Amino acid sequence: MSIRLDHVTYTYSPGTAYEMHALKDVSLELPDGHFIGIIGHTGSGKSTLIQHLNGLMRPTSGHVYFNDEDIWGEKYDRRNLRFHVGLVFQYPEYQLFETDVITDVCFGPKNQGLSEEERMKRAEEALHQVGVDESLFRKSPFELSGGQKRRVAIAGVLAMNPDVLVLDEPTAGLDPMGRDEILNTVAGLQKKRGITVVLVSHSMEDVAEYVDQLIVMNHGEKAFDAPPREVFSHYKELEKMGLAAPQMTYIMHALKEKGLDVDVHATTIEEAEESILHALGRNKCLKILP
Repeated sequence: MSIRLDHVTYTYSPGTAYEMHALKDVSLELPDGHFIGIIGHTGSGKSTLIQHLNGLMRPTSGHVYFNDEDIWGEKYDRRNLRFHVGLVFQYPEYQLFETDVITDVCFGPKNQGLSEEERMKRAEEALHQVGVDESLFRKSPFELSGGQKRRVAIAGVLAMNPDVLVLDEPTAGLDPMGRDEILNTVAGLQKKRGITVVLVSHSMEDVAEYVDQLIVMNHGEKAFDAPPREVFSHYKELEKMGLAAPQMTYIMHALKEKGLDVDVHATTIEEAEESILHALGRNKCLKILP
């Protein structure tokens, strides 16, 4: 269920003194089953972009296609689209409102017209998939920790069985352990369900670790759209946009400058370790200066 944007422009307050072009002629494709990252500085257009993916915002010009159908076509069912393309906003726990966890997660399936039995089945399955213990099912969502609330909010979207899961800064405000747990859970779901995941993040380490395709937004325009290794090879250009590559990129370049024949495109700890050990094996006598 691929999503495609074709020359999409979005302008806030057009024709007024407050006119602002949030998206400028953006064309891209989000292929089926991929884990896709979107990064960019504040005001780069990331949040505006993802709200076009399920029809929450309408392009000022251009087209958005889901399964090769224009979602703004005259007879297109955008309500149904939102069951296929689920969007979890930043700090989604603020959207929790039901009396208990299981009822909250049932809300989406209920809107899909499912029977009580089926929506309970969906909700329980989704909660298990995101690691929420059954002992919490009948608790108020407001009694949960920040990480638990985040999991419940994600489960609420998963219970609708979406083909595409869009996450806007899902780890914002969480401690490192909570962040890793959420992202590992999402990565596991992506592989198990084969769904497309779109992750908006400000963490270069996170996108380097998890995503297959990385889209960089800059002042409303698409600056890069490629695998992370390729994008981070342009780290000096990213710096000019107010971004940075993962720390591992800088470490590998520093080692290269010291004479160690390492892969400067390594972006994760695992890739760096393999490259360094390989280089040391060939350069046993090399002394790396501090």
